[in-house]
Amino acid sequence: MPFFPSLPDDASTVEIFAAHPDIYRYFGDVVNAILRGPSPLTPGERELIGAFVSGVNSCDYCAGGHRAAAEAFGIDHAVFDALMQDIASAPVSDRLKPLLAYVLKLTKTPSRMVQADADAVFRAGWDEKALHDAIAVCCHFNFMNRLVAGHGIEANPAKFLERGQKHFRQGYLKR
Repeated sequence: MPFFPSLPDDASTVEIFAAHPDIYRYFGDVVNAILRGPSPLTPGERELIGAFVSGVNSCDYCAGGHRAAAEAFGIDHAVFDALMQDIASAPVSDRLKPLLAYVLKLTKTPSRMVQADADAVFRAGWDEKALHDAIAVCCHFNFMNRLVAGHGIEANPAKFLERGQKHFRQGYLKR
């Protein structure tokens, strides 16, 4: 049940955005640019990063919907659970692992980021645009995880697939 009496029992981020149009009017444009705009990272990889960050933050609402979106883009179902256990042994490319380690550290201990963290990403063959895009995805999901938790929005696993398919088909722009 949401913490805000004005929100319905089954509230989602849609109701939060609608309640504050002065703040979120252009939010969909920003999110769509981060998650669907031109990037060295595929939309599936960006959705996976978002689901991973949300999992690290124990935000089932975001992790569930974005995991479903990542799967719609072809990310194997088993990848998410493996990442949550150990990035090094997860069934993702060796090239993606330093990027995931970077967003993990940025999520858990942002004040401890150092040049060596970025250098590991660059050594894996990613450029500055890719690292920036991963950082932007990480920032967005840390923001959303806290927005959801702060409003008391609860995960409804029955809606994960539907939300994931919507993100897959439509992206993040209002239609």
